[in-house]
Amino acid sequence: MEDLLAARLQMALSLGFHIIFACIGMTMPVLMAFSEWRWLRTNRQEYLDLAKAWSRGVALFFAVGAVSGTVLSFELGLLFPGFMRHAGAIIGMPFSWEGTAFFVEAIALGVFLYGWDRLNKWVHWASGVLVGISGVLSGIFVVSANAWMNSPSGFTWENGQAKNIDPVAAMFNDAWLSQALHMTLAAFVATAFAVAGVHAFLLLKNLGNVFHRTAVRMALSFGAVAALLQPLSGDFSAKDVAERQPAKLAALESHFKTSQPADLIIGGIPDSEKEEVHYAIHIPKALSFLAHGDFNAQVTGLDQFPKAERPPVLIVHLAFQFMVGIGFLLATAGLLFLLFNWRWKRYLARKGWLLFIACLTPLGFLAVEAGWIVTEVGRQPWIIYKVMKTKDAVSPMPGLHYSLYTIVAVYLLLTFMLAWLMQRQIATVEEFYPSARNSID
Repeated sequence: MEDLLAARLQMALSLGFHIIFACIGMTMPVLMAFSEWRWLRTNRQEYLDLAKAWSRGVALFFAVGAVSGTVLSFELGLLFPGFMRHAGAIIGMPFSWEGTAFFVEAIALGVFLYGWDRLNKWVHWASGVLVGISGVLSGIFVVSANAWMNSPSGFTWENGQAKNIDPVAAMFNDAWLSQALHMTLAAFVATAFAVAGVHAFLLLKNLGNVFHRTAVRMALSFGAVAALLQPLSGDFSAKDVAERQPAKLAALESHFKTSQPADLIIGGIPDSEKEEVHYAIHIPKALSFLAHGDFNAQVTGLDQFPKAERPPVLIVHLAFQFMVGIGFLLATAGLLFLLFNWRWKRYLARKGWLLFIACLTPLGFLAVEAGWIVTEVGRQPWIIYKVMKTKDAVSPMPGLHYSLYTIVAVYLLLTFMLAWLMQRQIATVEEFYPSARNSID
């Protein structure tokens, strides 16, 4: 295996693993704090039980996420020293702020976990809110650094060196807002639907269980709102990509030829050699409108870029279609939940509905993975867009595939341990939480 491919596969594996924990770390503390707030307002036992149960999950995923995040920070320097040599001084600030948010999150989580019955109730709740805020900010800071790779700014590139560095301009680059908004909503959609799906699966065994019934409705409330906002965020991101990275937009839409107006291509299998898309549905003028807000606008195709500077169209297009398809499915589920909760609450307790929600459990995270593939693979061959190619940043050290094999083994072990711990936690729910033993008709 070539060292460049091994390095890219290892980064892809590490990011794909860590991003799950990042999403959970951004969302679960918010659900946890919201449940405690509901308990403080209503004094209902199930809200207190959920806050405590979810806090144990937060602690577990926080610990594993800290390990994978630390691995990532080392990998950037070890696998791509050429990137860090130039980029470290430019985008160090969001990384340092991410570290600060991480430590605040860790301290606040410790206070929350060990502060039950020791702190004033509202002070304890505030510590949970702080965990949620710092978790979201931590994710946004990392996304800001990634956005800089897609939209480098805050420096001038002179003779292969970065000059006139402005770290604030680099951090708040042109892509950070659209990416941060899209990623934050994606985290809430994926995690909220996963939480709802797990509790829905358990609720199927006892339809009257108060603990799981409350958990499903609370998680779906967050997931539904986020899922319905996500298409708007996606439209914002698409217009931003069309302006800054037209090659990426052309790849994710399999738009080979520059055209005016341009059709939107749904599905299909792109053939990069013949520059065709087979078995696709074409919607006339729709891509022009989605990319530029004008049904007759010109959309740049891949024919405007040298073949050596085009992203891998097949991977990017399929990942994008997969992400969008799941996004609309979850938005539909969210809309149905809001309608049922408004007018037809009896449907929320039906086995068919709960089975549907349980089946959605992994889809949000699969969409996140697909979206990350679109973002990263769609930028290739550049590691810093239009400044540095990935092949020029990789380590010259031979034998990088051994590092890849080690990381695969470590992540498999972590996944096994996490699944085992989660299974143990779910199995002890009725033992620790009174409302999990209560049922209503």
